[in-house]
Amino acid sequence: MSDAALRARKVEALTEEEAQAELAALAAEIAHHDALYHRHDAPEISDADYDALVRRNRAIEARFPELIREDSPSRRVGAETAEGFAKARHAVPMLSLDNAFDEDDFRDFCARIRRFLGLPAEETLAFVGEPKIDGLSVNLTYENGAFVRGATRGDGTEGEDVTRNLLTLAELPRRLPGPFPARIEIRGEVFCEKADFLAFRAAQVQAAEEREARRARGEKVGPAITIPVNPRNFAAGSLRQLDPAVSAQRPLKLFAYAMGDASEPVADTHAAWLDRLRGWGFRVNPVSELLAEEEAAVGFQRRMAEARAALSYDIDGVVYKLNRLDWQRRLGFVGRAPRWAIAWKFPAEQATTRLLDIEIQVGRTGALTPRAVMEPVGVGGVMVTHASLHNEDEIARKDVRIGDTVILQRAGDVIPQILGIVPEKRPEGAQPFAFPTTCPACGSHAVRPEGEVVRRCTGGLTCPAQTVERLIHFARRNAMDIEGLGIENVQTLFDAGLVKSPADIFRLKDHVATMRGWEGWGERKIGKLLEAIEARRRVPLERFVFALGIRRIGEANAKLLARHYHSYAEWREKMLAATVIGSEAREELGSIQGIGPAIATELAEFFVEPHNRAALDDLAREVTPEDAEVAAADSPFAGKTIVFTGTLQTMTRDEAEAQAERLGAKVTKSVSKKTDFVVVGAEAGSKATKAAELGVRTLTEAEWREMSGLA
Repeated sequence: MSDAALRARKVEALTEEEAQAELAALAAEIAHHDALYHRHDAPEISDADYDALVRRNRAIEARFPELIREDSPSRRVGAETAEGFAKARHAVPMLSLDNAFDEDDFRDFCARIRRFLGLPAEETLAFVGEPKIDGLSVNLTYENGAFVRGATRGDGTEGEDVTRNLLTLAELPRRLPGPFPARIEIRGEVFCEKADFLAFRAAQVQAAEEREARRARGEKVGPAITIPVNPRNFAAGSLRQLDPAVSAQRPLKLFAYAMGDASEPVADTHAAWLDRLRGWGFRVNPVSELLAEEEAAVGFQRRMAEARAALSYDIDGVVYKLNRLDWQRRLGFVGRAPRWAIAWKFPAEQATTRLLDIEIQVGRTGALTPRAVMEPVGVGGVMVTHASLHNEDEIARKDVRIGDTVILQRAGDVIPQILGIVPEKRPEGAQPFAFPTTCPACGSHAVRPEGEVVRRCTGGLTCPAQTVERLIHFARRNAMDIEGLGIENVQTLFDAGLVKSPADIFRLKDHVATMRGWEGWGERKIGKLLEAIEARRRVPLERFVFALGIRRIGEANAKLLARHYHSYAEWREKMLAATVIGSEAREELGSIQGIGPAIATELAEFFVEPHNRAALDDLAREVTPEDAEVAAADSPFAGKTIVFTGTLQTMTRDEAEAQAERLGAKVTKSVSKKTDFVVVGAEAGSKATKAAELGVRTLTEAEWREMSGLA
């Protein structure tokens, strides 16, 4: 009897001989899938199918206990596992880039540089233009000229250690020819050229067709064959194979382009840095070009848009970096992006399709957001079925109606959006969309505050949609980063009553028996989820604050708060005190550079709510937020509160404030008795007067520069 026929028989109908044969086959098959899952991160079957194999093995053993094998899956607590990728922290964060989509955006970017540096309008800005490769960013660390570690970008602060996989790339120099710094981080992009991708994909398609033909003939076939979708995802998946031998078989390439941490200076300009990379043996994009001024960048963008299709690799725009490295250092970063570089994206590809429906989604802050449901259509190599319609005013402005043929594009080649409709294709009887005035999730009244475009549910934390969305936000990658807690799993846990608050996530270990009874929730899935949860019992304070989902507190503001208050205990205490309007704590909060009164109000409103405080305290009993690192601890400004007032002569106020933050200072906009220093420039006004009244130490610009190490 064939394996398939044997597997189809009911356990009660098996003879002892048949049971013995099937137990042997199950032991081998389950061991095979265990190895694929745990050691290679490449499962061939679903968790549900795997669990069905385990259940059948147990059922047969229960009927024939004398036939239990030494290598039975029931005798193993788990398979011999290989750890996934270790975490690797970047000495200098790998941050994202702000985007430009047209000439006006690029000129605004140039104007911001001039304002920050205090440059005259006629000052020439030289850039290096580099095609923006659509691949996977990596950070390569060299010590004493030898390659010692490679990591993916990850969340920008730490990524996955893929050293062994990177060593399979022929284009990666194992050792740098001298001279070289004692330690340096080199950034690059791993990608796959279009021809190589198409050849690999064609081979996979052919193999899949041959497998299907064998299956149709009744022959035994191997696991399903994965067909890669696009070069970017193929490159990322190929580099992140747990088995480096798989990566070695993939046609991956590497371009180097940026510098992270370095123990000593290696160049004065970005163009010279690229030359240094070439001298060390790295492949640098040959299309990169030094552009003497911003008008040259405009021309370069047009040439790249025209040449895009002919390039051997995919690009979605051009990255422009200020050529002078000393200016780059002065400009620094804002939020998660450098002030000295920008990605100018190409115009998005467009397509038309039919609008089938408009759904209303409820976000974590109660915002009702309309989402278009469309007939599937390919745009820029991706099949799109949904797009945001933003708000009710946008629907009215574009007069979008169900049944319309709509013009769709992927903004920045990523986010689908509807540009408008094709009026002549509107079906008869199509009615204007009536935006709901009640929440579709809980039935509460949905109000639109005066002056706002967003309608919000008034149900608050009693609204299940808001609760679920807050939980999804809490677990997302750039918040708590709990792998396995995506939309579907959070919804399942919420519906089952196991997770109603963030703290409940960390108590899921008490509900394993319940989860085992759910379809698709096997031992492996539950075990991996619990491992991911336990790994997040200690997190940086900034992640903890961001994960709470407080309105207006994005990643950048969470970092500002963490840096200012340093510890969770201090932050909680000061936020509670700030609920009192006019209090010193409220004034301090609103004066933090980058926060301001509106965000201070949102924070205060969060802490006013007893339910929020109770949920926060419950979470703090499960999770330990780690104190924020204080930069430049040996600086006289580390941990100090500083205010700038008046006009500075040698740098702009923005640059001075950014420099103070790099030195570990807390920059605020108002003077109080908690202020440590007030830097007084020309024509200083009331802040200097108040500093004198409170006895706060004042510094001249020269004294500030000397203490900062800028003199």
